[in-house]
Amino acid sequence: MTIQWYPGHMHKAQKEIKQALPGIDLIIEVIDARIPYSSSNPVIAELANDKGLNKPVIKVMNKTDLADPEITQQWCDYFENQQDVRALPVTSHKPEQVKKITGLCRKLAPARVDKELPVRAMIMGIPNVGKSTIINILSGRTIARVGNEPAVTKRQQRIDLSGGVTLFDTPGILWPKIDNKNSSYRLAISGAIKDTALEYDDIAFYALEYFAQAYPEKLLEKFKLEQLERETVDNLEAIGRLRGCLSAGGRIDLDKVCKILVHEFRSASLGKISLETPGMIEKELVEVAEQLRIKEEVKVSRKKSYKKKRR
Repeated sequence: MTIQWYPGHMHKAQKEIKQALPGIDLIIEVIDARIPYSSSNPVIAELANDKGLNKPVIKVMNKTDLADPEITQQWCDYFENQQDVRALPVTSHKPEQVKKITGLCRKLAPARVDKELPVRAMIMGIPNVGKSTIINILSGRTIARVGNEPAVTKRQQRIDLSGGVTLFDTPGILWPKIDNKNSSYRLAISGAIKDTALEYDDIAFYALEYFAQAYPEKLLEKFKLEQLERETVDNLEAIGRLRGCLSAGGRIDLDKVCKILVHEFRSASLGKISLETPGMIEKELVEVAEQLRIKEEVKVSRKKSYKKKRR
């Protein structure tokens, strides 16, 4: 599945972020605990290390109330093993967890604290990961506009927090190209991408195939299924029959079933589910690297062939 969604304001925001980073002490990246890798913006890692800046990064794993706790811990360990990265699992339903961000910021910028200067933290995150809600909890008042649709914040703003931390908020930014097709699906399933940019049946087929493999007991319990079939479409039709998703002539309305499945996941009605593990991602990255290598070889070969024809 290919997703084309890179609004102009995101390109502008990326340039502004790059200009502001030299005056920042650390980066707070809010990610979705259900898709920690796929919701991590590679552009942020590049910016953090641009020109040797080496800014510490706090990975705030939000929405842990929706994610598989065992897999969330795997991701915490994975991030903590990376240089200059700290992981903090939180849910906005427990403000006390979110407020730990302030203390962690001060711990990562001891030189500023010793000089009694505010720690300057830039908070980032792709659309719809709950960044605005976290900002409001940290500030103790409504500063950032909150919405269920992606791309709500569209300009930078400075927020002074109690505890000696100054937040620099940024718009949610995506990156121009997603090489890992699995990440594209996961971003779509989780709601990080506007529903107008995707097809429900496409992502629902992907989601159900994964749920059947990783969380079969949750599907059986939620939809009162006696068993799971081998073919994904058969499972969708079984769910459709049980949910009364019938169209004219008694046929299963697959579009309606697909929307139900996606919404059940997003609302956590299926239970606490994570869509990726560190092991899965490491395997996928090897596959992506190989695909890119082959693609580059083909590109070079075509250029050579073109040059020969021009002679």
